[in-house]
Amino acid sequence: MPMMSHDLLENELFKSVYEKTPDYIKNLKLMDFSNEGEFTFRLKKEHLKPYDLQTNQEGLNLEEWFAGYAKEAKVSTAGIRGPQNILYPQDTRFPINLVGIVLATLAKALVAKEKYPNKRIVKVAGCEVRYNSKLFLDAIARVQAANGIETLIPKDKKTIPIWLASFLAFKLDLLGGEYITSSHGISVKNATKDLNSQGSQYLPEESMEFVNKIQEIFDKTKECGYYDIKISAADNPLINEKAMANIEDGINLYVEYLKSGVAQDINLDLIKNYESKIIVECVGGSAYRTLSKVLEKLKVADKFVWFNKEETPFFHGIGKYNYTPKGENSFYDYSVDATVVAKRADGTNFFPVIETMGYTDKLKSYPLGTAVLITDPDHDRLTVTQIEASSRISELKKIGIDYVELNKDRILTVYTANQAFLMIMDFWTKQLKSNGFWNNHPRFMIKTTASALSWDEWAKNNNVKVINVPVGFKEIANIMKKVELKLSKSPDKEVVIDDVFGNSINIGVDPRLIFAGEESGGMIMGTEELIKSEHGRFAVAMREKSATEAIVVASALIAKIGNKYLSQYLSEVFEENNIIGRYDTRVDIAYYNESEPDINKLKSDKIAGEKKRTLNDMFYLSMAIALREKRISLEDIKNILTDKFKDEGLSFDNLRSVKFVGDGTYLEFEDKYIEIRPSGTDAKTKAYGGGIKKDDIQKYASILGNYSGERTSLHQQLIPSDLYKDCKDIAMEYYLSFVDKDANNEPFVIPEYNF
Repeated sequence: MPMMSHDLLENELFKSVYEKTPDYIKNLKLMDFSNEGEFTFRLKKEHLKPYDLQTNQEGLNLEEWFAGYAKEAKVSTAGIRGPQNILYPQDTRFPINLVGIVLATLAKALVAKEKYPNKRIVKVAGCEVRYNSKLFLDAIARVQAANGIETLIPKDKKTIPIWLASFLAFKLDLLGGEYITSSHGISVKNATKDLNSQGSQYLPEESMEFVNKIQEIFDKTKECGYYDIKISAADNPLINEKAMANIEDGINLYVEYLKSGVAQDINLDLIKNYESKIIVECVGGSAYRTLSKVLEKLKVADKFVWFNKEETPFFHGIGKYNYTPKGENSFYDYSVDATVVAKRADGTNFFPVIETMGYTDKLKSYPLGTAVLITDPDHDRLTVTQIEASSRISELKKIGIDYVELNKDRILTVYTANQAFLMIMDFWTKQLKSNGFWNNHPRFMIKTTASALSWDEWAKNNNVKVINVPVGFKEIANIMKKVELKLSKSPDKEVVIDDVFGNSINIGVDPRLIFAGEESGGMIMGTEELIKSEHGRFAVAMREKSATEAIVVASALIAKIGNKYLSQYLSEVFEENNIIGRYDTRVDIAYYNESEPDINKLKSDKIAGEKKRTLNDMFYLSMAIALREKRISLEDIKNILTDKFKDEGLSFDNLRSVKFVGDGTYLEFEDKYIEIRPSGTDAKTKAYGGGIKKDDIQKYASILGNYSGERTSLHQQLIPSDLYKDCKDIAMEYYLSFVDKDANNEPFVIPEYNF
């Protein structure tokens, strides 16, 4: 029988998964991690091939699983992730499964041992609250222990945020870490985010090292007929809970770091003196355990109220529906990204995730001006919202702020990360100027190309240099490391860094990071003094986005403006900085239902969706590559686009450039930008826009993003067929060249640990 839940919708999910899981999967007995002693899992050559009732009852189809896993490792922006069988985690038909976790962990362990023979190798491992996360964490720690690798984990495998695992990897000078999450993705998804010795996510070349090692394991399995994988006892001394307990999971170290940055007295005093309450919405509950302790140590905990602090892998039902966007009766998950916008049957827009948060009732006793700060299960993203009076709707529309109606008199404003982070960076800049620190260093920002034009405009007005990178925080971390290498090699020289547009950006002598972030809700801020690890490494900022850092500075901003609304502050930022490109949009095009419990249908739908995603991508990408290779002109591109889209009311007369930006195609107009980007992890297309007219950018993003990608006759005439066929491979070469230029490849040296 399936698991049971007090939540009727979750029960429907369990029932559906149970019914769609065949008996041979239900009866699998591959690895029993309830056995706390040592044991061995024998990987057999039969496991590599598909299951067949007559000819191969031991088939797990691991070769097909591995093909998909390796493909994603080459392009993933945020860990290797995918759906899992939440009831039967050994189900290898799904991308994320226990066997795959064990194989990947073993491969990473073997790579580490080859690189660091006879060394004390120490990694950190953690998870949030998703289905099977503690099982996967147990498996990772025990496989690593069996291979002589020490793993620091929280006591009783309790949850920690992704940024804390990343922070500890850098701060304690560990070889890296493993973190189990799928960020703000749907409940049935999971992933392992591999952290390197810097605490940043693996770049593709790092992932391919262990992917190649899995292939070696498979080759030996075929040759010998089997391959034995040892699993240590649960109480193996290399599984180190004591070290994490002694440092309170690193919370004290992190608070010390915060106090050198956004948690200085100038901000904390504002929060302490704030007379109202700030609400923190902990989607999934797992943020509460760490964030509450941080706020207590900062002596501001009494200023916060908590929603959903209980941990649950169903995320309190947030984002979940019993019907699809097309009105079909089926379980559907919009994820827990509070900024997702969908369309109702009548064509009107709504926020499907926020709609399931119950705010009409929950917020009715809170006064106007109350801010609700929404964070996701791994606690790295932040969405800022605030209760306002309905009478302000006309003003909100003028500055492009969306809202949810609470009742006839009250609304909840919902800020995009582009809007919220613009306010945050502006506020923190003013605080640094007030402190007298601003002029001590030249300032720079790292942002993704898909983020707001307003950030670039604000930066120019405040003499902040901007480095644009592809989507993904590992891209931001890679720039940090390039800056640090130049600081260490030539501290008295100007630091020059190339951005993904091909520009060389001079960020000055001994610069400091004022902000790094992306439009999807992740940000980090630097410190005045370079951050120092326990054994002497230096960093300009941490390697992972942190909602705790964002919440501290956002709360100080809220306290600072007092009775003023955030929308009024945003309007002031626009005016003070002469910002023209005030509006932004993102259109998410999903080509299948990620929540589909029938794995065969899920796979076929995803494959069909990936083809649609790729066709859309190649239509634009081939033009960008052809222009870069000087095989067509900008006028040719204008003609292709005009020929296709003029009947839909799109004009390309003021198109300035079309560029490949590492993971998407960026169309720069005189009055806006549109970026079309294929998801690196799923059958989705994302279309971003920023500019001076909201309706305009929404129209362009929607039409261009939803285009089928079918080559028009003019496209075929002007884009050579060989270039079209090879454009993705050529693009990858350009991307790797960008990543590798001035790369910080200094080898990691394992120190003598004192724990």
